[in-house]
Amino acid sequence: MEQVLFIVWRESVEALLVVGILHAWMNQNPQGRSGKPYLWGGVALGLLLAVALAVLLFVASGWMGAAQDAFQAGMVFVASALIVQMVLWMRAHGRTLKRELESGLAARAEQANWWGVTALAAIAIAREGSETVVFLYGSLSNASAADSAPLALAGLGGLALALLTFYVLQLGGRVLSWRLFFRVTEILLLLLGASLFLSGVEKLISMDYLPALLDPVWDSSALIDDMSPAGGVLAALVGYRAQPALTSVLAYAGFWLAMAALMARGKRQAAAR
Repeated sequence: MEQVLFIVWRESVEALLVVGILHAWMNQNPQGRSGKPYLWGGVALGLLLAVALAVLLFVASGWMGAAQDAFQAGMVFVASALIVQMVLWMRAHGRTLKRELESGLAARAEQANWWGVTALAAIAIAREGSETVVFLYGSLSNASAADSAPLALAGLGGLALALLTFYVLQLGGRVLSWRLFFRVTEILLLLLGASLFLSGVEKLISMDYLPALLDPVWDSSALIDDMSPAGGVLAALVGYRAQPALTSVLAYAGFWLAMAALMARGKRQAAAR
């Protein structure tokens, strides 16, 4: 449930950021006000695309039959990869996003052609929405029917929290700055991505696609049991395991080594520009 709350919150804030920048520019520039219907049309189109993806995933899952477990494991890895991609993309474009969007809007206003705004809004909403859909499917595919109501409430809570966060961020850094928001949530996202990656590896181990090698490597249940409330939160958000298999430990370490390499490459590319 904590995963659902967090990911819906973060993805919704990112979508609100893009739409908020576009809407604010249109409010501040008289020539841009005629583009508002195109903006909201793009938002609606993006939401429809995200819903269509959700329907497609669940229909495809029903067709899988015996291969459903393998499909669900694959979606867990896709969800983890999307989280990593989100972090890397925001690191590369976060500082210039507002300027790039506003310069593109100015060009559209001069040409009186707002269909590009529709496409931009649709892509922004569909991107964040599809990432949310894939994440929810990948991480919650094994949830029981009894969990559906709490998970739905967590999703609604994440959306409400996103609206509140966006409002606070719009106050101009007096309470919470965009820089601090992205820095903190970036760390949390990477921890969540590592947790999802580990869940996918463990699913492959349970399906005998990967060997456990040594199971368990240690037992820290006496310190924090991952079946307890506190341990469950740690397990869901950061990938804590009280009795991990060696393959799981190696996979978790490999995830962070890969992240370190990707971030180092991103810094080199930024310095070269």
